[in-house]
This record gives sequence, C-alpha cells and structure tokens, in this order.
Amino acid sequence: MSSSDPRNCPHSEPKSLLAGVLAVVVHLLFIALLVFGVSWKDHPPEGMMVDIWTELPKSVPEPVKTQAPPKQPKPVPEPVKPEPEPPKPEPIKPEPPKPEPPKPEPPKPEPVKPEPQKAAVAAPVKKPDIAMKQKPEPVKENKPDPEEQKKKEQEKIKEQEKQKELEKKKELEKKKELEKQKELEKQKELEKQKELEKQQEIAKQKEAEKQKALEKQKELQKQKEKELAAQRQREQEAKAQREAEAQRAAQQAAARNQVTSEIGKYKALILAKIRSRIVMPPDLPGNPVAEFSVTLLPGGDILDVRLSKSSGHAAFDSAVERAIFLSKPLPLPPDPTLFNEFRNLNITVHYRE
Repeated sequence: MSSSDPRNCPHSEPKSLLAGVLAVVVHLLFIALLVFGVSWKDHPPEGMMVDIWTELPKSVPEPVKTQAPPKQPKPVPEPVKPEPEPPKPEPIKPEPPKPEPPKPEPPKPEPVKPEPQKAAVAAPVKKPDIAMKQKPEPVKENKPDPEEQKKKEQEKIKEQEKQKELEKKKELEKKKELEKQKELEKQKELEKQKELEKQQEIAKQKEAEKQKALEKQKELQKQKEKELAAQRQREQEAKAQREAEAQRAAQQAAARNQVTSEIGKYKALILAKIRSRIVMPPDLPGNPVAEFSVTLLPGGDILDVRLSKSSGHAAFDSAVERAIFLSKPLPLPPDPTLFNEFRNLNITVHYRE
C-alpha cells in the first residue's frame, strides 16, 4: 500500500468507524435499490383491446429489438481532501423501465387504432458522489443477465401466443355460437313454414270438404226437384188419364143414351105402325094386354111371330098378330150395329092406350 492511503495516517484513525458505517449504509441502500428496481419493473398487465375479424390476418414477424447495454456507472473518484462530515447520500432513483416492444395490431377496416401510450421515461438517476476517507471499494456494475432477458422475452412471446390462441378460441366459439344461432333460426323458420303448410293443407281440406258438401246438397236438391217434377208429371198424367177416362165414359154414356134413345125411338115407331094396323074388336072388358115375340131380318122383314102372353081374348090376340104381319117391313135404325137390339123384338100391345 502507498503512503498516501488515509487509513495509515495517524489523523484518520478516529473517523474510520464513521466511514465503515457509511459504507455499510451505502451497500444497504444499493441492495434496497436493486430489490426495489426489480419489483418496480413488474407492472400489472395492461388492458387489451380485442378486435373480432371474419378472417384472421396473416402473421407478421415481430422485429427483434436489441436492447442497448446499460450505461456503466462512473467510478467514484477518491477525494483529495478528507471532509469532516460526508453529505448524506441522496436516495438512488430506480432506473426507468424499458418500454416493451409494441404488439403488431392487425389493420382494422373502419375504426382507427388508438395510439399506444408511451411509457413515461424517468430522468436518469444521478448517483451521489460520496467522499470517503476510506479507499472506495470497486462498484459492481448492474449488468442485466442476458439469459433472464431471453427468458422474459420468451415468456412475453408465450404470453402473446397464449393470448392470440385465447382470442382465436374466443372467435371460434363466437363463430360456433353464431352458427348455432343461425341453425336454430333456420330450424325455427323451417318449423314455421311447416306449420304454415300444415295450416294451408288443413284449410284446403276444409275448403274441399265444404265444396263436396255443397255439391252433395246440390245433387240432393236436384234429385228432389227431379222427383218432384216426376211426381207432378205422374199426377198430371194420372189426372189427364182420369179426365180422358171420364170423357170416354161420358162419351160412352152419351153414346149409350143415344143408342137407348134411338132404340126406344124406333121401338115406339114399330109399335105405332103395328097399332095403326090393328082392327080392335069392340066392347072388350078392361084393358087386356097381348105380348108377342117377333124375329126380324135385316131390312125390317118379319121372320117369325109368336104369342108369348095372351090377353085372354082370342079376337084381340089374332087382331094384333094380323097387324104385325101387315106392318112389315118394320122401321129399323140406319146404324147396322143396332140391329142386334131388334133381332128378337118383344112387342107389348094394350087394348086401351
């Protein structure tokens, strides 16, 4: 050791205890700063905005940013003159957190992407120059461990991949839900269409049944009308037949009456002709009656005369018989169909009319 070392000086021995205390305090503060800086860099996860895309964008490789090596702290120069009391060390401010590389956001069609907030950059920490009588120990450089940085970067990449996978899963789930909803809507629409078709078929069936019922009613009505018309026609025919029969009967009756009247007329003529030829015997008592059966020939000639009932007076009977023969030919009707009524003629002659 050189003769300029203050610890070998006889005047610096009383203050060696204070210097040691200060050194311990500085080391403790340095360790606290290290711990605080590590814990201060652990930020809570920032909020994320998730965009739903119909098609996933093509992945863009993230640019790997090389972090600049931290600046090495300048060595504290040894004081030339010892100071009676060293100034109190200012608290060492933690180093500002290094901004994380921004995540590549996919381009949006309409909404404007919000600009990422820039991390507040803290001012560089000024380390106090501590004047120590004691020989300063070499300050350890706080160099970041590259393996830890790689691990952190890998963890960040893994977290990002996990988040992307979660987003993809969510998008797939949303797509599946949308597809399920669409399927349900399609099924509901199909069911509604089927119900409408069923209702239309039922309505058509009802209409067809109504039409059939109306047709049956029309047919029954036509049949009834036909039956009524046939019945009226039968009644009219029966009435006409009855009228015709009545007319024929009346005609026949009239013809019979005419025949009877004709027969009676000619019988009266025959009787009158016979009476005009009788020579009546005088002074016969009472009103004797002689009946004769006369057989005639066509034209009025007499074929045969027989006495069917005597009057009781032979003179009167013979006088009537002579008158019958004298009256030939007897008058007959011109209708030859009436000759049968005169073929066998019964003649009754009274003495007094």
